[in-house]
Amino acid sequence: MKQLRERILSDGKCLPGGILKVDNFINHQIDPVLMREMAKEIVKRFSDHNINKIITIEASGIAPAIMVGYFMNLPVLFAKKKAPSTMDNMLVTDVVSFTKGISYSVCVSKDFLKEGDRVLFIDDFLANGNAAIGIMNLVQQAGATLEGMAFLIEKAFQSGGKELRSRGVHIESLAIIDSLDDCQIKLR
Repeated sequence: MKQLRERILSDGKCLPGGILKVDNFINHQIDPVLMREMAKEIVKRFSDHNINKIITIEASGIAPAIMVGYFMNLPVLFAKKKAPSTMDNMLVTDVVSFTKGISYSVCVSKDFLKEGDRVLFIDDFLANGNAAIGIMNLVQQAGATLEGMAFLIEKAFQSGGKELRSRGVHIESLAIIDSLDDCQIKLR
């Protein structure tokens, strides 16, 4: 997606260790106009799927997921990183965070992710695919169907995209980073 690619090159910052910082327009401060355009593109790419629910993981996936949910007129469910004391009917899985280097449990209520649901997962980044695999686990536990996964930015030099595609998952990434070597952003 041209707008996103241009914004990554103009405003993205590369940090050592393969980290691309886009917190000034995607995952801390949000550019709502760009977010709207990215959501429209995701909707277009999944228009031929029979989706009835959008799912993401807190927190950075929430903004794009809500925008897509708005355009598709579908509910948006986000997996929580801490089980609320009021949630007793839940599905749980463990996820390792690439940027934070920690493992945590994520959960969703069985009341909101059910057998027969046909879900689209949306997140800001695809790196090693840990969050995506965690969501796949929750979807499987619920007896739901994963229709596909959409990512704003994919780091092709990490294993997530290859792993998910090898599992037969329909992946759509709006921008693909081939390399962050020497802190130079190289887009596909």
